[in-house]
Amino acid sequence: MNRKWFTLALITGAVLMVSRCKDDPDTSGPISYGTPYTLQVPSGFPQANTPADNPMTVEGIRLGRFLFYEKALSDDQSISCASCHMQERAFTDATPTSVGTRGIFGRRKAMPLFNLAFHDNFFWDGRVVTLEEQSLHPIRDSIEMDNDLSTVIQRLSANPLYPPMFKAAFGSEKITEDRIARSIAQFERTLISANSKFDRVIRLKTGETFTALEQRGYDLFTSDFDPSGGFGGDCFHCHGERETRYLFGAFGRDLQFVNNGLKAVYTDEGRAEVTGDPADVGKFKVPSVRNVEFSFPYMHDGSIPNLDSLIGFYNFGGHKHVNIDPNMKAAGIGRNWSLGQKQALAAFLRTLTDYEFLEDTAFSNPHVQ
Repeated sequence: MNRKWFTLALITGAVLMVSRCKDDPDTSGPISYGTPYTLQVPSGFPQANTPADNPMTVEGIRLGRFLFYEKALSDDQSISCASCHMQERAFTDATPTSVGTRGIFGRRKAMPLFNLAFHDNFFWDGRVVTLEEQSLHPIRDSIEMDNDLSTVIQRLSANPLYPPMFKAAFGSEKITEDRIARSIAQFERTLISANSKFDRVIRLKTGETFTALEQRGYDLFTSDFDPSGGFGGDCFHCHGERETRYLFGAFGRDLQFVNNGLKAVYTDEGRAEVTGDPADVGKFKVPSVRNVEFSFPYMHDGSIPNLDSLIGFYNFGGHKHVNIDPNMKAAGIGRNWSLGQKQALAAFLRTLTDYEFLEDTAFSNPHVQ
């Protein structure tokens, strides 16, 4: 009799182990759960960078959206990702540099978040190359969320909201670092901004037209600088529609990181802190000028407060530096734009505002709906 009970116990244990394995799949491979989601790539945009091991699902995106707005990710539960990436500011913050837990200011401004599915490098210095890796950095950063993932996992596991959401997205209620990263990355890839007036006029050719002032600014933006006539902005070299496949910022091999002469001496050395190459000192990721009307203050340190000041800086030409981009017109040269040209450039830049994106409830805080 004892032998029969022992055999039965072994069989029962084996069945339970198999059942548990089926309920808790290996997260290192592709996701096989949830409703497949097809990312809609705007016409003319580059191919999306969607990893094969993190295919997008409706359930994964929903989970990522909740986590993006979840304050339990921070040490003192005071801030979420959205605290420094506010939708109405094109998912950046309103302060010159970002404020972390306990009110501590960092040394850099949070980058705007949109069209990330088409990017190759993340953060101002490009220190990571996937959204999955990027999503966990702020949680661990001592100045930002200052938390550890084991604490985050414990908190999420104890919240009745999350285990069912993880099961819907990944096949079991188990919460892991990998699953947190994958879901946030999935949500961030849906943040696509491509419905500005510029898009309707130039990219989609809907029949809508620029005003005379906007057209003048567009011509300025897309023209080489002419020192004899003081015309031309050289803006398109780093932010051009053709050069960046409508991203208006970092793209390809040559437009990832640029020194724009913001400083004569850099205490924050930017890309050089990652590569160790002196030629990279002062180089930072080229931000998109989409939604630039609302993403102020500007630059990696938030040192330029508004759009007029931004245009004024490029009119000045930047500070001389050994690594300055040749398309800048360093101090002593400048561009000498007239007031009318500056106003026209500002008018064009405002056509890059995507109000639908800034107000889309699909990207807003799900915890308050």
